[in-house]
Amino acid sequence: MSTLSIVNATIFDGLSDDLVEGAVHVVDGRITAVGGAPQQADRTIDARGRTVLPGLIDAHCHAYGIGLDMLEIESRPLSYVALVAARRLQSALSRGFTTIRDPSGGDAGLDRAIREGLLPSPRYLWTGAALSQTGGHGDFRAADSDVCGCNTHTCEVVDGVDNLRVAVRERLRRGAHAIKIMASGGVVSLTDPIRIPQYSPEEIRAVTSEAARRGSYVAAHAYSAESIRHAIDNGVRTIEHGNLLDAPTAAAMAATGAFLVPTLAAYDAMDRRGAALGMAAVSRAKNREVLDAGRQAVVLAREAGVRVGFGTDLMGVLEDEQLNGLRLQVEVDGALTALKSATSVNAALLGRDDLGRVAPGAVADLLILDGDPLASPSVLWTGGRTVVQGGVVVSGSSSEQP
Repeated sequence: MSTLSIVNATIFDGLSDDLVEGAVHVVDGRITAVGGAPQQADRTIDARGRTVLPGLIDAHCHAYGIGLDMLEIESRPLSYVALVAARRLQSALSRGFTTIRDPSGGDAGLDRAIREGLLPSPRYLWTGAALSQTGGHGDFRAADSDVCGCNTHTCEVVDGVDNLRVAVRERLRRGAHAIKIMASGGVVSLTDPIRIPQYSPEEIRAVTSEAARRGSYVAAHAYSAESIRHAIDNGVRTIEHGNLLDAPTAAAMAATGAFLVPTLAAYDAMDRRGAALGMAAVSRAKNREVLDAGRQAVVLAREAGVRVGFGTDLMGVLEDEQLNGLRLQVEVDGALTALKSATSVNAALLGRDDLGRVAPGAVADLLILDGDPLASPSVLWTGGRTVVQGGVVVSGSSSEQP
């Protein structure tokens, strides 16, 4: 049995509007007590002047998104892509993201290596390659290209009801957390208009029914109101991005219980840095189309009662903007609401009530910030931090008592 006590802490539990003072006690990787007096432990961390909060959850983080040229990613050996992904995952963990959902990548090999402790990583919930129709967001060929995107590291082109059923069953057989489909055009793909819905109703229902029968769910890349409605009407549970959402569609999302996962960091970063990184002109133009609308989509979703999570969707070197995503969402939502999105709301999205909260019985994934994020939100993206995963300090420094 291993024990950890974090004492003299200010605690945000992931759910409450108010912070509490006290200690957090951990036994064998699980929280056993919150807010009471310190208890004897193998290791004690003095968090005086600091704030303990749940480990952050990024619900849209691409480990295999090692560059901005998607066809180039697919052309690389998977062994190389996975090694770069390991570095990306370690960096995310050091920032305080103790869980990520990877909606367009990951596989059983990377999953096993993480579970066996072969590399430092957030808890890793993956979908495998996203499913795309021919000429959809996951078909990365240019219009005049005869190259076959034969590998399927991040996306796989699959058309037709029967083929989609097989693809879903195979992903779930291998341990995928959920299934990802491309339900509208996108920024980095070259040939698909961003607003047009993708996949037929029959194709989407084939995917969602297979996932539901296995107790899983479907996430859909979708920007426009029409593509979002097309997705949720056919059983999709989480809408990724959703920048061009309108009020009637937000109300429909709320009625079905669908989540919105905004990814504000990606558009902001691509707008500032995309040209220097060689992004195609068509991609930069599409990014401008959705850039400012992303903030308004969050506002509309909140007004309709949609549960809004947090994601980043950062590709290649833009991964260093992950904490900037928190700043952008705080600017829209305020610090308290944004923190709930990145902790307890994302945990509900994942179906994991043992994550995203500081409470007895929860997994001891914790972030200790050098300050109060509600009074001074900038400590979320600029301040010092100590990261605890499963009751073990994995990053940062801590003040220990004997």
